Parts: sequence; C-alpha cells; structure tokens
Amino acid sequence: MASILNASTGGVVVTASASAAINIQAGGVNAIQVGTGQTVTISSLIGTSATITNLFDGVGNVRDIPSAGSAKTSNYTLAITDIGEFVTIGASGAITVPNDIFSAGNAVSIFNNTSGTVTMSLTITTAYLAGTDADKASVSLATRGVATVLFINPSLCVVSGNVS
Repeated sequence: MASILNASTGGVVVTASASAAINIQAGGVNAIQVGTGQTVTISSLIGTSATITNLFDGVGNVRDIPSAGSAKTSNYTLAITDIGEFVTIGASGAITVPNDIFSAGNAVSIFNNTSGTVTMSLTITTAYLAGTDADKASVSLATRGVATVLFINPSLCVVSGNVS
C-alpha cells in the first residue's frame, strides 16, 4: 500500500505522492520538486539568503568537474564518456575531436599537463576558436593550459581557453 506524506512547518509545506514525487513549497510557491525519475526542479527560492551548498545528480556533485581518468600519453580521441569531465594530457599526448559523436550542449575540458604545447586535431566538420570566424583543423593548447570544447551540434564545436 502506497502512502502519501503531507507536512507543514514554519511556512514550508512538503508533500509526497503515492508515486514517490516530492514537492516542497515555501510561502505557497513551489521551491523544489523531485520527480519519480529523480528529476529535480528548483525554482522560486524565496529570500536572498536561500543557498544550496551541495547539489548532486546521478553522477555526483554538479559543481565538480571530474577527471576522465589517467593522463593520456598518446593520441586520444574524445569519447561520449568524457562529457562533463576534464581530460588530462601527459607526456607526449595529443587530442582528437571527432565528428558526429557529441550532441548539442555537450562539453569536455582538456588540461595540458606537459612542459610544451599540445596539438588538438579538430576532425569535426566545423571547429571555431571562440571569438573567431575561421574553421580550424587543429589548434595548439598551451603549456599547463586548459581548453573547453563546447559542441553546438554533432558536426560543430567551439574551442575556448588557452589555445591558438
């Protein structure tokens, strides 16, 4: 038998439905909603002192940028598993940005942990350096530099950071 929760204290109302969805209201306005598929919606938080110090999703803390694993010491092609993570280049590594793998809004950061520049091969159909209008086939990532590749669609990306 499913149970339903209804609680109210200090102007905050918490309700939970039989389907396990949770709704938290503050001042009569929906503030936090957790859906049955663990979708979390946060809106209309009241007061300037309202803060969220830890916000997690199924992968972890949404404020963290986790490492994609050990440093790449040879040519490495970005993969779907790198989305939202940073890839470290070590020793004599290099990066290839492939075509038709990523979706709009996917992003991967790259850290060059070497004492020299590293080549990023942009085999994606169109790749721009942020703030420019020329398609690039490759860019150089500076020593100890960071670059972020933002995918606009599967065949278009923009590279920003310590690149030339």
